[in-house]
Amino acid sequence: MLREFREFVNRGNVLDLAVAVIIGAAFATITTSLTEDMIMPVIGWLFGGVDFSSYFIRLGEIPAAYQGSPDNYAALKAAGVAMVGLGQFLTVLINFLILAFIVFLLVRAANRMMPKPEAGAGPSEIELLTEIRDELRRRA
Repeated sequence: MLREFREFVNRGNVLDLAVAVIIGAAFATITTSLTEDMIMPVIGWLFGGVDFSSYFIRLGEIPAAYQGSPDNYAALKAAGVAMVGLGQFLTVLINFLILAFIVFLLVRAANRMMPKPEAGAGPSEIELLTEIRDELRRRA
């Protein structure tokens, strides 16, 4: 079993996937910072200084022992208050859209760099199947 595991890990695809996951996780933190530290403040400024993290709907009661602000989403969440975080969702949605667009650009660039198969480089699948069929009929 150990030998099989070693063979599995030594395959190129597994190592490539591991590298991709690590780079993807690092890239996700960059995208999160871009969204939270650069884009959302500008959007908030454009909308008159609105802090999107303060957009939430409190569903539960605030615990009696809670000492923080009733408008602090992060503190209320840490205190275990049930809430719908509209501003947080908007931030994550923008983060996803940025990440998806960048992945689209990377795939698009990779596809353009890949060599295109030459037209007429060989027979098509239909032509090959036709040849095989004809050869089988001839032999029968």
